[in-house]
Amino acid sequence: MTVPLPPLPPAADDAYRPGGRSLAELVDREHRQLVGLADQATEPGLAAERRREVVDVLTAAVSRHLSAEEQYLFPAARAAVPASADLVDREIEADAALLTALKGLSGPDDPALAEVADRVRRHVSRVAALVTPLRGVATDAELIRLGNRWQIAEEAAPTRPHPGTPATPPWNKIVEPAVGVVDKLRDAVSGRRTQLADLKRRPKA
Repeated sequence: MTVPLPPLPPAADDAYRPGGRSLAELVDREHRQLVGLADQATEPGLAAERRREVVDVLTAAVSRHLSAEEQYLFPAARAAVPASADLVDREIEADAALLTALKGLSGPDDPALAEVADRVRRHVSRVAALVTPLRGVATDAELIRLGNRWQIAEEAAPTRPHPGTPATPPWNKIVEPAVGVVDKLRDAVSGRRTQLADLKRRPKA
């Protein structure tokens, strides 16, 4: 069954399987990472400096994830599973609320951090209801090609919450990479940690 997904490069033939990871696999993996970061950020007794680093990485990871999600997962779900349209609309609103909550954090000891962590967990639970039916109707090749685009989108995505930016194509595909450039410049100047791997690196003695 061919699923009407957002425009993709033509394949040589229907049996061709492109290289890369499927969109469903990437979403599942990142959801596990986000829940892990949310749990770590709200861990009792965590040192203040470590909590700040975890919150920085959580903020960047959520910002990148939601950007890619709105560029590729949501349009694909709308096209392939029309019954999911209402859920997509509600999730776009929830994404904006999550970004607003992240932007409003005053620091790693902000009591609102617990609510942000809960929003992340609820996001993961809700989006699973979009990924499961999409996985059932899309081909492996379609999911992989979407996964490749997801990864490209994340590389260019913002690393800070911008709830006011467009949440649907085509404008989000134009605006978010531009905002991402500014965010990455700010991160480089400030030395802010934005990747999960940054949390695993030990500072030099």
